[in-house]
Amino acid sequence: MNPRFKQIRRAFTLIELLVVIAIIAVLIGLLLPAVQKIREAANRMKCQNNLKQLGVAVHNYHDTNTMFPHSGARGVPGSDCCSASAPSWSWIARTLPYIEQDNLFKQANVSDSTNVNANATVLDAISRSIPTLNCPSDGGPRQRTDEANITPIVVGVTNYKGVSGGNWGDGEARWQGGLPAGPFGTPTLGQSHFGILNANGIFFRYDYNRVLTFAGITDGLSNTYMIGEDVPEMNIHCSWPYANHAVGTCGIGPNSKQTNGQPYPSSDWTNVYSFRSRHIGGLQFAMGDGSVRFVRDSIDINMYRAFASISGGETVTSN
Repeated sequence: MNPRFKQIRRAFTLIELLVVIAIIAVLIGLLLPAVQKIREAANRMKCQNNLKQLGVAVHNYHDTNTMFPHSGARGVPGSDCCSASAPSWSWIARTLPYIEQDNLFKQANVSDSTNVNANATVLDAISRSIPTLNCPSDGGPRQRTDEANITPIVVGVTNYKGVSGGNWGDGEARWQGGLPAGPFGTPTLGQSHFGILNANGIFFRYDYNRVLTFAGITDGLSNTYMIGEDVPEMNIHCSWPYANHAVGTCGIGPNSKQTNGQPYPSSDWTNVYSFRSRHIGGLQFAMGDGSVRFVRDSIDINMYRAFASISGGETVTSN
């Protein structure tokens, strides 16, 4: 036999190569969902940790100041929680020192007398993105300029907002239930805007009118939602500096959509001033005791609202 023929090796035919490629493609197709599932589980755990950090921050603030952090400006008559030219700092801004953002807190000069856009130094501070406030499952922008009421100021967005309660009086008729008495009397404007002016949860836009302590949550800290998730791309009211952008209502269902199944426009505040997430099937809430629960989209709306109130006396056993 000619020695040259001993070196001949059989090559892949085109059909064999296509078969190998097809097998690899099938294996990748089988593996990809598993990888995505693992990645989402890791993201959800990181999101849970962020919520726990915020919950601990609120508790530490309470221990130091003997009350919950508040939104708006206490002691400032006619304080406007919508305006960029008012001392309308959010409860998140007031807890910055408790999430290792003391330098940012000082730069922003957060107080009941300093406007949120007081000067260039403050404007630089409020434009910052804070990692603790970002859910890793949400890959959207961490800053933006198209914020409600404050255009064109650049602000850092947040995926986590305080729970205003379950008494809402705006938007579609299905969201206008859950209207027991708020924590202090009857709202001056009637049922409309009830959940903004006089909500029955831990944090709301005008909560500077009230001093809330742990003792005021008579439904029990472990039975009360304190902080929930939102998606800034789906709701223009999502930034950490402003009182009006750092709270939401559970009067509107979780991850709510229009009756045709389509998302609401992000500017439709009467129907999106609420909670949502990029997680599959639901979203997470930090409870008043600092623990974190995953709440499914299928939760009964009345139970959802009951968990959001601080003193409704509702009987709820699970979510």
